Amino acid sequence: MNFEDKKMQVFRVFYMLVRYSLITVLLLSLTACGSLISSAKKEFAEDLSATILSHDEPETVKQAIPTYLILVSSLIRGDQENVDLLVSGSRLYSSYASVFVKEKERKIILAKRAFEYAERAVCLRMPKSCTAKTMSYHAFEQVIKDFKKEDASILFAYGAAWTGLIQVNRADWNAVAELPKAKAIITKVLELDEAISNGDAHLYMGVMESLLPPAMGGKPELAKKHFERALEISERKNLMALLMYAEKYARLLFDRELHDSLLNELLAVDTKGSETLLIDTIARIKAKELLADAEDYF
Repeated sequence: MNFEDKKMQVFRVFYMLVRYSLITVLLLSLTACGSLISSAKKEFAEDLSATILSHDEPETVKQAIPTYLILVSSLIRGDQENVDLLVSGSRLYSSYASVFVKEKERKIILAKRAFEYAERAVCLRMPKSCTAKTMSYHAFEQVIKDFKKEDASILFAYGAAWTGLIQVNRADWNAVAELPKAKAIITKVLELDEAISNGDAHLYMGVMESLLPPAMGGKPELAKKHFERALEISERKNLMALLMYAEKYARLLFDRELHDSLLNELLAVDTKGSETLLIDTIARIKAKELLADAEDYF
C-alpha cells in the first residue's frame, strides 16, 4: 500500500468516526428534546388539573373543561407512552364525567375514556397487567402484588377510573362482576399509601362497599369504617367524604339523624385556601340539595 492509499484509508476512517459521532450527538439531542417535551406536557396537565380544582365557580369550569379534554387527548395522542400524561388525562375525564355530566350515555363514554387512559398507564408501568380486565381474579391478585409504593398514584387513578366505569354501568351485571378487581386495586393502594389524595382511597372503598344493599352483597358497616377513616386522615375536611358518607351510607340505611348531621357538618367546614375548592363548592351545593330533599326521602 503506497503513501497516498494510506492517507485515503486514514481519511475514510476519520470521516466515518466523525459521521457516527455527529449522528450519536443528534440522536442524544433529539432524545433530550423529546424528554423535555414530555416533561412539559406532564407539567401542563398537572397545572391544568390544579387550576381546575382550585377554581370556585363550577359553571365556568363546566363550560371550559370539554375544550381541555380534547386538548389533553391530543397531547396523549402525540405522546402515547407518557404515563404521567395518561394518568392526568384519566383523572380529568373521570372527574368531568362524575361531577358535571348527567346524561347516562355521555357518562359511559367519558368513563370508558378515563379507564382506557388509566389502563394504558398501568400497562406501561407493569406490562403483565395489560390483560388485567380479562384475566382470572386469582391471576389478577398476583399481578397487583408486584406494585410498589412509587406506583400508588398510578394504581389509584386506575382503581378510581375502574370504579367510575362500574358505577355508570351498575345496571349491567357484567360490569358489576368486575367490582372485586376494582376493590383489589384500591385495597393495594391503601396498603401502599392509605393517606393518598387526602384519604380519597378510603372514600372510594366506602362508596364501593355501599353500592349494593346488604341483601345483595353490600357491606355498609365496612363502608362506614372507610368513610370514617377518610375523615380521620383529612381531619374531617374532606367534604366529598362527608357527602358520600351521607348519600351512600346514611341514605342506604335510612339513618336520617346521621344524614343531616354529616351534611350540616360539611356546610360548616371552612374551606378557605383549599386546593380542592371546586370539589368543595360542588359538595356544598349537593349537600344543600340532599338536605332539602331529606323530608321526601326519609
